[in-house]
Amino acid sequence: MDNYVRIFDTTLRDGEQSPGATMTSAEKLEVARTLARLGVDVIEAGFPAASPDDLEAVRRIAIEVGQPGRSDEPQTRQPPIICGLARTSKNDIDKAWEAVKHAARPRIHTFLATSEIHMRYKLKMDREQVIERVAQMVAYARSLCADVEYSPEDAGRSDPEFLYLVLGEAIKAGATTLNIPDTVGYTTPEEFGALIAGILQHTPGIENCTVSVHCHDDLGLATANTLAGIHAGARQAEVTINGIGERAGNTALEEVVMALHTRRPVFNLATGIDTTQLMRASKLVSNYTGIVVQPNKAIVGANAFAHEAGIHQDGMLKHQQTYEIMLPETVGVTQTRLVLGKHSGRHALKSRLTEMGYALKDAELDKTFERFKNLADKKKIITDADLEALVADEFYQPREIFTLDGLQVACGTIGMPTATVRLCGPDGQLHLQAAIGTGPVDAVYKAIDAIVQAPATLLEFTIHAVTEGIDALGEVTVRIQGTNGQHTFDAQKEMQQPRTFGGHGADTDIIVASAKAYLAALNKLLVATGSYGTEAEQSSEVKVTAAA
Repeated sequence: MDNYVRIFDTTLRDGEQSPGATMTSAEKLEVARTLARLGVDVIEAGFPAASPDDLEAVRRIAIEVGQPGRSDEPQTRQPPIICGLARTSKNDIDKAWEAVKHAARPRIHTFLATSEIHMRYKLKMDREQVIERVAQMVAYARSLCADVEYSPEDAGRSDPEFLYLVLGEAIKAGATTLNIPDTVGYTTPEEFGALIAGILQHTPGIENCTVSVHCHDDLGLATANTLAGIHAGARQAEVTINGIGERAGNTALEEVVMALHTRRPVFNLATGIDTTQLMRASKLVSNYTGIVVQPNKAIVGANAFAHEAGIHQDGMLKHQQTYEIMLPETVGVTQTRLVLGKHSGRHALKSRLTEMGYALKDAELDKTFERFKNLADKKKIITDADLEALVADEFYQPREIFTLDGLQVACGTIGMPTATVRLCGPDGQLHLQAAIGTGPVDAVYKAIDAIVQAPATLLEFTIHAVTEGIDALGEVTVRIQGTNGQHTFDAQKEMQQPRTFGGHGADTDIIVASAKAYLAALNKLLVATGSYGTEAEQSSEVKVTAAA
């Protein structure tokens, strides 16, 4: 439909290329399920040629999310298109097809740069060679898959006349979607809108294709450029949750969707997104990647619907629309303070979680109810935010090689901060370790390091309260980098990059939350390296040692 904008989510591909945003296959699958529930039209599930693990992750998503009835979707909704990225080479395209062919609606997305600087210095190809390669590889992709997308990388700095020519050849070769990326975030909204308008006017055969836009935020213009491209006639927007991505990031899904939703009289366009799922998706991606959402982030930031100035508060009390252009509930931010406490039953908890969008199985509900009761013993009122943090901490965690079994800390102005940690290892063995640090968290982390023995550098440590009050749950997010030379291959740039891992933990005790977050990140590192801390596993009895 002319008034419908497809939402193409590339959180699992371009978003994961953000430093520190590496996710495991299981985490990618859960994000894909969340994206399907959110209502995205296309999920770019990864870059299958990058590694065997990437290929397997995309394949699993194609099977488990890309088939009807397997993605927790309403029966009336089609499963999302599952897309895999590929360079213009037969090997890449073959691997992409191997991964996505299991989906009901597969797509191959191939790319080749068209800017002079990329062709001369990166590709070392002239214009004729680029045209020939695009025509050959798009045709090859089309011989495998009926849905083929082509992107002229760095289109924002390409000669428009050359772009028209390349895109025309891609259409002849069978491309069904033409994506126009502002790869380095260079253009202004006026320039990018004009570029899209020119492509729609001058590219032969363009009426048979969907024109897409893919913008980066290097100058802070990604959302503005995307909206300019849509206003000019593009009908697919390539975006990521929270705007994560390389360098300064990509266009944020939530910003584009809510701009179209809130300013519908201006754009007269619609998407298939269930906006009430936006906050949940944002928190899930933040927890998995370890990339904290800045408080002043539009739509999903902690301050997006907060009002402190007296004039604003006065206006809000008189009429909500004086300072809010959209209702918090529209994006899944609820102000409900549900009266759930230690006397609340399992059914009440299940009902509220269902209303919040969580479809837990009986076994998962049992675990959640147990933790809910423990939390209710410490807090008088359990809020929706508490429940979200509790569910995220219980189920949105990586494979647990080591789990926290016990923790005790001594700290203060007198004496040295000391921590004693007891972990359950991969063989069910308990490991006990004491350590001294510069503070309680440092002592805990040193004790954990002595048991797990996975050398890592702590890059970031963030803590915040989930709700108001001194009894609030504390959420901790950490990012670590292995010191044993762990790298990931960026197939798009054809270079190795240091691999980092994020972890998330929640508890009313912030030291316990800190330990959970650090263990979550270390577990990801252990899974990635295949090393489970040999010294900790070789012992047949509980270890009790002291570290200075």
